[in-house]
Amino acid sequence: MRSLKWNKVSDDVKKSQGIIRNKAAAMLKDIPAERADAATEKFTEIQAIFPDLIAAVDEKDAEQVETMKRIILNKVGDVEQMMMVGFPYEVPKEYSNLPQLKGRAVVEMTLDRPSGEPFNIDGVLYDKIDVKMVIDGYNAPVTAGNFVDLVKKGFYNNLAITRSDGFVIQSGDPDGDGPVEGYVDPATKQLRTIPLEVFALGDKEPTYGTTLEDDGRGAAQTVMPFSSYGTLAFAREEFIPDSGSSQFFFFLFEPDLTPAGRNLLDGRYCVFGYTVENAGLLKDVKVGDVITSARLVAGEENLVLPSSS
Repeated sequence: MRSLKWNKVSDDVKKSQGIIRNKAAAMLKDIPAERADAATEKFTEIQAIFPDLIAAVDEKDAEQVETMKRIILNKVGDVEQMMMVGFPYEVPKEYSNLPQLKGRAVVEMTLDRPSGEPFNIDGVLYDKIDVKMVIDGYNAPVTAGNFVDLVKKGFYNNLAITRSDGFVIQSGDPDGDGPVEGYVDPATKQLRTIPLEVFALGDKEPTYGTTLEDDGRGAAQTVMPFSSYGTLAFAREEFIPDSGSSQFFFFLFEPDLTPAGRNLLDGRYCVFGYTVENAGLLKDVKVGDVITSARLVAGEENLVLPSSS
């Protein structure tokens, strides 16, 4: 980052520290009594991270800054979830035939290299890569529900990485070069597709079936932007918004090239979660590497399946 950008990062971090310090008590008032102690503990943990984060900014250590930012955001997300009583809006009934995630979930994924060659991350060798992801159903209930349902079914186990170009890492194609490009429901024998689902800042619920640009709001920012290394989003056909099925990608965020809110992805693709542990290990994932397992480790109680599922 250039010096000017580090100065802005420093200002933003100190401003965030002040908000947490000065407004924690007011925020805690929105937490149900039975969750107040856990929320207070989360705020204490967040406040304890800021001195190290400020030191990392002063040292211009981008990797440490990104790691600690991700930890803080994850803990803030935990507090937000504690504030929730029920689900905040109704998903359109036309999508009741699809799995929905009414809350958050955590997925752990292991990637391996069939050749036996290790992953080389800045000179450090790894036999395999383990990443942890938080899946956000509050802001993308249909997309997140689809992903978590497929994880639970074991769909992604042993699927290959089909794209890795320094911009995204993509998987979820069960048929390689064959005609099937998504999940075929064994009950209906039909390809299951999901709508494009984008939650714009200031809205009370997601917009379905169209990009924000086609909705006349191309400049609108999203609640969940492409803003960190390992951002999770669903792939789809370029000109068919409701064509996502099982293929997803990790976005390899570079702030100078793809600034959040000013790139070609926000508002056009659905972000449904973030990689919260070991995102930096994704940098050496290549085409042909394999997801040996994807595991749902928390949040299964938030997964709502259609009655026919």
